[in-house]
Amino acid sequence: MGTLGYYLLLPDMGWVDALYMTAITLSTVGYGEVAPMSPSAKIFTILLIMISLTAFAYGIKELTHFVITENIFDKIKRKKMNKMRASLKDHTVICGYGRNGRQVAQRLLNHGQPFVVIEQDLVLMQDQENIHFITGDAREDKVLEQAQIDRAKHLITALPDDVDNLFVVLSAREMNPDLLIVSRLTSAGNRSKLKRAGSDHIIMPDRIGGDYMAGLLMVPDLIRFVEELSWLEGDSPNLEEIAIEELPKKIQNKSLAELDIRKKTQCNVVG
Repeated sequence: MGTLGYYLLLPDMGWVDALYMTAITLSTVGYGEVAPMSPSAKIFTILLIMISLTAFAYGIKELTHFVITENIFDKIKRKKMNKMRASLKDHTVICGYGRNGRQVAQRLLNHGQPFVVIEQDLVLMQDQENIHFITGDAREDKVLEQAQIDRAKHLITALPDDVDNLFVVLSAREMNPDLLIVSRLTSAGNRSKLKRAGSDHIIMPDRIGGDYMAGLLMVPDLIRFVEELSWLEGDSPNLEEIAIEELPKKIQNKSLAELDIRKKTQCNVVG
């Protein structure tokens, strides 16, 4: 519009000069007119400047509104998370980020193992940038599919209700028959149901806590030794499991004395 206006209002101005005038006017550079300006051309220039400033201000307003209302940064974050989830394989899916779920996630995080957490409560997800969350109900198949359950290696369902854990186990076992499933149990009477549903391991946190407290009284030295082997803290000694068949062939079928592991690695074989 600016180029056409200058071309029509100033007879001596060519198309290039008209385009040049429009560019320096809209950019407010103000190099100077390339031809004498008639009154009508000056009025046109004023209108052109006002229109361009209004359009620019409107554009800034709309961009700001889009960033604030559409939460573009959250969209970028979700897109990044979806890309990460699509590449997941042989990972662990944790259902529930309560006390038990947080403990599991922290240990896997310290151990460098890939995992995702399914949780509905947005409050529990705050300030957890290192953990990949999927917002939703773990009992729903579509949420398990978002967690790539068909390509997962482990499932830990740590929901507070046994019925909810049962639903998750049934769905997950159907979607991935090779999945290793660890389930939380609240009521001892539901153990057989979870087992039939497909849980490989069933854990009662309250029972473990009670056994631990009793152990502190009965075998305190043993309990302290086990605590030293805990790998929850980064600087604690690590207890690792290594399959015999995964060892290099040159050290297979040899005794511990022949391997001399402690002298070479400062590690102990405890089992």
